[in-house]
Amino acid sequence: MRIIDLHCYPGTKEWIACQGPYVEALAKYWNRRWTARDEDQVIKDFTDAGVQAVLVALDLECTLGTPPVTNEYVKAMWQRHPDRIIQAWGALEPAKGDLALAQARKAVRELGLLGFHFHPIMQHFAVNDRRYYPLFEVIDELKAAVMIDVGTTGMGAGLPGGMGAKLRHAHPSSIDELAADFPNLRIVMAHPGWPWVDETTAVALHKGNVYWEMSGWAPKYFPPGLKVDMRARLQDKIMFGSDYPSLPYARLLKEWQELDYPDAVMEKIFHRNAERVLGL
Repeated sequence: MRIIDLHCYPGTKEWIACQGPYVEALAKYWNRRWTARDEDQVIKDFTDAGVQAVLVALDLECTLGTPPVTNEYVKAMWQRHPDRIIQAWGALEPAKGDLALAQARKAVRELGLLGFHFHPIMQHFAVNDRRYYPLFEVIDELKAAVMIDVGTTGMGAGLPGGMGAKLRHAHPSSIDELAADFPNLRIVMAHPGWPWVDETTAVALHKGNVYWEMSGWAPKYFPPGLKVDMRARLQDKIMFGSDYPSLPYARLLKEWQELDYPDAVMEKIFHRNAERVLGL
């Protein structure tokens, strides 16, 4: 069965450096070392798991001052490994204003990226903040998609004040409002949305332009109601993502199979929904 992984970070030293002071917090959150991998090892991980990866760029320059993993970076990695990497999400910092608008246009028109990933908690903004609607207007005009983190994060977990990051920025109500204001914008919510899983489910069900990928969690820990909904009323909305390198593929894929969903549902989750919605 084809497996499209919508949420793969490069995992390289540049990606580790981009996270600055959050690396140690993430290591504690995941209970394992958070270290860089060689690009060849990253590709081997994708190959061994049998996944077709969609890379995710990362730009936290405005909040951390670290060098971003740029749109050009993920495009170049994609070009070097087109047999295993099939697309990439660009990164934009809304706080960069006109520069972000220019980067959005270049990423789609010149680099050919699928769309853009936003990390509202770490980027210190909510996607329904009207100050940043000009950026979403450009993305909408470009007919690009967006992937937006929802729910809590391990980045900054346990640090004083979470290093200034606010969990509420990733509440699903922000996505609900964005989807209502941009009905033609394809929106993929990233992660199960805990602790607001029921509210995230409501947004996915109510907004026809909103979809949901389940990266960053081991499937056995999905809430019981979510496990039921994914095989039933959410089956045309759910997509597979890993949050690589957060969790080992062997564990993820084993636990997805242990959910014992019908093959027709797994086909939708692993590839058909992403093909239909995102053209992959």
